[in-house]
Amino acid sequence: MEMEKKREIKHRFHEHPLVFVEDQSNEGEKAYCSACGDVISDPCFSCAPCNYHLHNNCALAPETISSHPLHPQHSGFFLQERPRPGDLVYGCALCKEKRNMFFYECNNCYFSLDIKCANLSSSFSKVNQESKHDFHPHPLTFIPSPMDGFKSLYCSCCHEPLVGALYICLVCPLIFHKTCIDGSKKFKHPSHRIHPLFLDPNENPLFCKLCQKKHHGFFYCCSVCDFKINILCDRSKSIVEDKSRHEHPFTLLWRQDSFICDACGTEGNYMSYICSTCSITVHKDCTSLPRIIKFSRHDHCLFHKYFLETQELTTKDCKICFNELKLERGSYSCVKSGCNYIVHVNCALEDDRFYEVVERESQWEELYGSSAESTQSSITRVVEVSEDGEATKIEHFSHEGHCLVLADKMEEETDRRCDGCMLPVSTLFYYCSESECHFYLHKNCAELPRVKHHWFRQSPATLDSTSFMWCDLCKRPCSGFFYEIEGYLEVCLRCADVPDVIEFQGHEHLLFYDFKCRERCNGCGADPGEEGAFRCGKCSFTLDFKCLSLPQSVVHKIDEHQLNLTYHDDNDYSKHLRCDICEGKRDRSLWYYCCSICDTSAHPDCILGEFPFLKDGITLSPRYGHRHHHDVRFLRKAEDHPSCSFCGQRCRREILKCTESTCNYIAHFECRWGRLF
Repeated sequence: MEMEKKREIKHRFHEHPLVFVEDQSNEGEKAYCSACGDVISDPCFSCAPCNYHLHNNCALAPETISSHPLHPQHSGFFLQERPRPGDLVYGCALCKEKRNMFFYECNNCYFSLDIKCANLSSSFSKVNQESKHDFHPHPLTFIPSPMDGFKSLYCSCCHEPLVGALYICLVCPLIFHKTCIDGSKKFKHPSHRIHPLFLDPNENPLFCKLCQKKHHGFFYCCSVCDFKINILCDRSKSIVEDKSRHEHPFTLLWRQDSFICDACGTEGNYMSYICSTCSITVHKDCTSLPRIIKFSRHDHCLFHKYFLETQELTTKDCKICFNELKLERGSYSCVKSGCNYIVHVNCALEDDRFYEVVERESQWEELYGSSAESTQSSITRVVEVSEDGEATKIEHFSHEGHCLVLADKMEEETDRRCDGCMLPVSTLFYYCSESECHFYLHKNCAELPRVKHHWFRQSPATLDSTSFMWCDLCKRPCSGFFYEIEGYLEVCLRCADVPDVIEFQGHEHLLFYDFKCRERCNGCGADPGEEGAFRCGKCSFTLDFKCLSLPQSVVHKIDEHQLNLTYHDDNDYSKHLRCDICEGKRDRSLWYYCCSICDTSAHPDCILGEFPFLKDGITLSPRYGHRHHHDVRFLRKAEDHPSCSFCGQRCRREILKCTESTCNYIAHFECRWGRLF
């Protein structure tokens, strides 16, 4: 049976068989080809349950192409499906669009052509007429009569449909009308009517007035004033229509100056799209804003509105950046009754790791119903309950084999820490029923969900009781429980419990978490790193997770009184600005602990120790990377100060000691592990 006669095929890009349909009805909702994006009208192959369709030619397109005239320097092109989430998308080399369709990709580089352009440009190999033009460094191939399909593409000069004789550069590639190339080099552009523009092939990066970014490649330039626009930015559709984003079509309107976008509230330049029905003007990118998103920093779905009707004030603060948000401009807001959450469009969509597009309103109901934290508890079984229904004896996933018993106070005055959050046990807690097992959990830590939503990412966070990790937020090695986000971010319980907007007693204003913040922390002076930090929207105050987790008061052997965390030092006396533990200088602008009675002061790291949240005596296996073939035990003190097996110096601080009685391995924690961080 010939390939064209097949009634059913199995396509490698779809999980179900595709059935041949002779007559495709266009009544009702239109069907689109998943390969090229065009409306299905000809005979096609379809999977009706999935609403998946392929034109006959698209379904039977070859999986490989040995060569292509637009990319003669390499051989071997492979048919690929639409890019996966997170993949880099370079766009079609011919039409420059990043469409969600099948494409042929070079096996040796990032050159790619979508399936439509690959079929169109295959005819170029039959044309051998070449000419050289001053404005372009490469030879141009002349095409006297292009195929009808070229009408869906545009001239790189005038942005009009490709009809009539054409020139194409097979190296770039770019396509031009013959009249644009052979005619006058200068022409009038609707965004800059006062002076003519000329096509400049300058290969140096230039600043584009349309997108406000630098680009390589061709520019339209004015010889009189500093006006330049990149030809790729200029290649914009005259009409944009997508009812899933906006109910009416947008029409391109070239402007002579700047404007304020009604969709996002920020300034635009020269090129805008208007909806005459709604009387709104928007950026090109804002024509495709998602109507509904699920944002990581809010429990409910957010809806895009061009303006908000309210009887209250005409301005509010964005819940992300805490700058003013004008309600007559576009924003994302929560429509749930009683919830006043509202954010700037650019704050919500700045990073696709923090939001998910909701395509259907019914899907919003599904997401809203599942937005609450998982009901899967960390408690695997309740063994006993009190008369009022409180669990007094439980089994917990982190401590298999032993039961945990509820208590409200320690029988002895001992310094016990919760094995979940590593903070001192002071409130209701569970302890291990086995007398020789010193395992403790705050009641709140024991009741944590196994899976929860965390504002730091859109993906769920899973509770991990591995007992030793490097926290990616406070940048400390910690024992205890962690929440794992996206499979690679590890967050200790102390950091996982912090919301994205906080009140901090050491500062008068609210602090919000800014992923872009690169200012040094006011507490310790450290660079916050790539993950950002908390900052104030009203003044220049920054706080990282490490300083946020510092206890407000501590007890230390250098003073009989309690030492309190202090945020600044106005004392000019030089002796006072020294740490009473290490005797080094203190920076008066950074935080420190002091006793107001005795005038004792010290660095936070000197008071708490370098590893305040590591449990003394915790056992670490070689899989943690400590570079010893046996299990080792973390100890805060080393008896008799033995020599370090790595550096040979006396061990006076935290050590790793081998658990094997016949092995004498002892090393500074810093020598054998700390340097890895």
